[in-house]
Amino acid sequence: MSEQDKRGGRRIHGPATLPGLLCAALAFLADQGFKLVMFRIVDFDAWPLPRIRLAPFFDIVLAWNRGVSYGWFTQQSDAGRWLLTAVALAVSAALLWWLARQRRAVPAAAIGMIIGGALANALDRVIHGAVADFFWFHVGAFSWYVFNIADVAIVAGVILLLYDSFTHDGRDAADTPRNGSAP
Repeated sequence: MSEQDKRGGRRIHGPATLPGLLCAALAFLADQGFKLVMFRIVDFDAWPLPRIRLAPFFDIVLAWNRGVSYGWFTQQSDAGRWLLTAVALAVSAALLWWLARQRRAVPAAAIGMIIGGALANALDRVIHGAVADFFWFHVGAFSWYVFNIADVAIVAGVILLLYDSFTHDGRDAADTPRNGSAP
């Protein structure tokens, strides 16, 4: 099938779709790969749970998040678990639709990072019933929430989209005439 939709000659995907999909795959695989390694090398069934100190302010721990970011909308029931999974899949589908229309690499990469992170966390809910979080920053009595690589990808993607929205002038190279004159 060609890049052109046979109904009206419209593009069915933008030129930045593939790089965005690669970013989604990298975010997904990095998160799930790290989790696979951690579950194989650390005995998280031991009590007290292991705490791997990497720096005075940074530890590797295991925290199960049954909600969304910062533990909001925590769900204890299977119905809640599947509802959050369905929401993550629906949002990922909508983001995939948006990604398919991207013409520029920066927003495509950002959207891809968000998709990969959302799908990785959704897979955790399917497999474990909750999202496995590992990274814990803390200083003295201050403690940042525990997060994972998927969360980093989602936050980085959102920041990149915000950055792009403030720095991009809204004109694409394809919108500019070939002779360089303004339309």
